[in-house]
Amino acid sequence: MSSTPKHEIYEHLAEVAQALGHANRLELLEHLAQGRRSVDLLAELTGMSVANTSRHLQLLRRARLVDAERRGKQVFYRLAGDAEVVSVLQTLRHLAERNVAEVDRIVRDYFDARDALEPVSREELITRMHSGMVTVLDVRPEAEFALGHLPGAVSMPIEALEDRLAELPKDQEIIAYCRGPYCVMSFEVVSALRMKGYRIRRLEEGFPEWKAAGLEVVTD
Repeated sequence: MSSTPKHEIYEHLAEVAQALGHANRLELLEHLAQGRRSVDLLAELTGMSVANTSRHLQLLRRARLVDAERRGKQVFYRLAGDAEVVSVLQTLRHLAERNVAEVDRIVRDYFDARDALEPVSREELITRMHSGMVTVLDVRPEAEFALGHLPGAVSMPIEALEDRLAELPKDQEIIAYCRGPYCVMSFEVVSALRMKGYRIRRLEEGFPEWKAAGLEVVTD
């Protein structure tokens, strides 16, 4: 039986799906959604060996999900289309939360237990930013903040929080954001600041989704 054009397309789609079908590769895509990264740094961030990290990245590259660039002795990777790849990850997340009972349980037992308040939507945050009625807090590491952040955001990594509390206003609501909807750091910051009397909520998603939506991003 000869292959039809539709079948050939499905075969290529299956290759992309296969590349996405590994937890470590999904985590690598989350880190690359923050900005370009070297193989060495990605290995450090994920706790994998450099060799294993490189193998996963090569599979993602063959599926055209990431691009690579060599600079001297180092190879740097980035998403092959921020909007498209982030959109696929968003769809995968929504589908799993709706259809996979274990994912729904983890979201309720871990994330919702740490922050029962409804997060702020992207549209709501934009409105508040325009009115100047909110302080936007970026809790990612400083290196990720430098690669790109929301306009007017204050960089305050979680490890610096206790030493810099005086910089945060208690008379204005704070909106914190992180790497994405499953980023533990934003939940921890929200919980810690709320216990100290600050009015703080989370952004519903994170920096990658903001950037993928075509909204303004500031780089240092």
